[in-house]
Amino acid sequence: MLLAIDIGNSSIKFGAYDGDELHKHFQIPTNREYSPESLRSAVGDSIDFQIDRAIVCSVVPELNFVVKDLIRNGHGCETHFVANDWDLGLTINYQPLSAAGTDRLVNCFSAAEKYGVPVIVCSLGTALTIDFVNENRELVGGLIAPGIRPLAKALHLVTSQLLEVEIEKPDRVLQQNTKGSIQSGLVNGYLSMFTGLLDKVKAEIGSSPRVIATGGSAAFVGEPTRSIDIVDPLLTLDGLRLIATRVGV
Repeated sequence: MLLAIDIGNSSIKFGAYDGDELHKHFQIPTNREYSPESLRSAVGDSIDFQIDRAIVCSVVPELNFVVKDLIRNGHGCETHFVANDWDLGLTINYQPLSAAGTDRLVNCFSAAEKYGVPVIVCSLGTALTIDFVNENRELVGGLIAPGIRPLAKALHLVTSQLLEVEIEKPDRVLQQNTKGSIQSGLVNGYLSMFTGLLDKVKAEIGSSPRVIATGGSAAFVGEPTRSIDIVDPLLTLDGLRLIATRVGV
């Protein structure tokens, strides 16, 4: 069985695949201080199946060793980390290539494979990224902006009296208390930023291709904006499975 692992800034997601079928998936919070022992404790008995190979996409390199240790010593197989120079069947226009986040590359490959090209690929998590893959399977470029939760935390950290609030969409824009005012500003501001950036991307490329979104805030954003065609929470994990098949991991 293949174990796909997506090490993100907020969570580590695991997906077990039996051939093309998703057998099981789960996630744990990302903690940059994980030791091999504490990571095994966090995972617990969730990996209760036989693994014969593992593939990882990581944007938290300080956790690569402990994840590799978890798989090697706990399950007896090697872990393959997606690298920027792997052949994904995409032309990557990013300078330098080594600086391109492997999560973005995996998501673009996955969206192209699952939904076809051209396609706009959005990841709405700790960071907001929007990338465009054209009809020639060329990753033309993209953008990076803050995610909604970091925005909420930053507002709290740089002010003396503004609390950190739960991310909830208020029933109206104008609010009459501090908590509601912050929620309205964060949520409505983030939605406006996202749709505005998406509109600018479409204007620059001169078309409106299908928009695929993933990440922790994708479902939350997708419904009120109506700018997202498909929310795919498994986009990265499925992409790792497809890459494993492509490169022979």
